[in-house]
Amino acid sequence: MSDATLTITPPESVTTPRAEVNGHDPRMLISMRNIWKTYQMGTEKVHALHGVSFDIPRGEYIAIIGPSGSGKSTLMNLIGCLDTPSQGEYWLNGKNVSEMDDDELARIRNQEVGFVFQTFNLLARATALHNVELPLIYGGVGASQRHEMAKKALHAVDLTERMTHKPNELSGGQRQRVAIARALVNHPSILLADEPTGALDSHTSMEIMDLFERLHSEGNTIIVVTHEHDIAERAHRVISIRDGLIEKDERIK
Repeated sequence: MSDATLTITPPESVTTPRAEVNGHDPRMLISMRNIWKTYQMGTEKVHALHGVSFDIPRGEYIAIIGPSGSGKSTLMNLIGCLDTPSQGEYWLNGKNVSEMDDDELARIRNQEVGFVFQTFNLLARATALHNVELPLIYGGVGASQRHEMAKKALHAVDLTERMTHKPNELSGGQRQRVAIARALVNHPSILLADEPTGALDSHTSMEIMDLFERLHSEGNTIIVVTHEHDIAERAHRVISIRDGLIEKDERIK
């Protein structure tokens, strides 16, 4: 695994103090408590995360940064309910998702998490509008309602005039805006972006980060996972991961 590291006991100084109610703080959107992720590699156990603990309140704009192999991708997968911890508790919007089965996790992903990926992950033959509608189709929303919701999401990212265009008719920045609209359309608790500017030039990257800033100002909780310091510094709080531990957790705005 690329996130493999040696086993280390985390220093107390970099962890968030434990909440007093059932291991989590109900005021927080996210509470992670003593999160470990261990992979079995043949006869060897490899620890990607070592007892990570932190809280994220609603409305936070946070960046998670770290080099390759630091554990940040593992942490992102846990936050996004794409994986479950080997040990510890993860509370998301009042639900203990660390104990959920695959079907329950799939429902949580659709309801609570809006994903934005580096490579956009758009359907090549579908219009921008139809791409944005996809989470609503999976959620069983009726055609007329999802059509209106998708239009509103595209309007929120300034792409109303491009809703009938297919991905190959859009610039890289516009494609990422479609992906962000798709992530927002379900009104998720978290907008989770994995290297959202990795496929964009520097000017377009800053436009996308400006959009995240505006979406945050409108009340969205945003988590950006990146290895780029200039991108991380656009957030209001930065959690630095190294060797499966929180090296630093600081508010910068």
